[in-house]
Amino acid sequence: MNEKFFEYSLPEVDSEEFTTLLEHKNVKISRIISNTLQTEQTFCSEKDEWVIVLQGCAKLEMNSHVHKLRKGSSLFIPAGTEHKLLKTKKIVVWLAVYID
Repeated sequence: MNEKFFEYSLPEVDSEEFTTLLEHKNVKISRIISNTLQTEQTFCSEKDEWVIVLQGCAKLEMNSHVHKLRKGSSLFIPAGTEHKLLKTKKIVVWLAVYID
């Protein structure tokens, strides 16, 4: 992938864009761009997931606990754990690492 990490096209409001940066053996690394989410989105991955916010702010609920994430915040989400992205403030750039 020759594209620069912070060069991206903005998805529509209330949506996200996932770009795979690397896949190797049991690891997948993705860049996620969230554009001003106002509608809750529920996710449940079959893989362990570690995310870090590189730009912006977000609220994510997991196991009945709301995590307020901002630049530099990270969170580990075990495989099979339902989690809800409750809201983002403006544009959020995430790095997500999925592990089998």
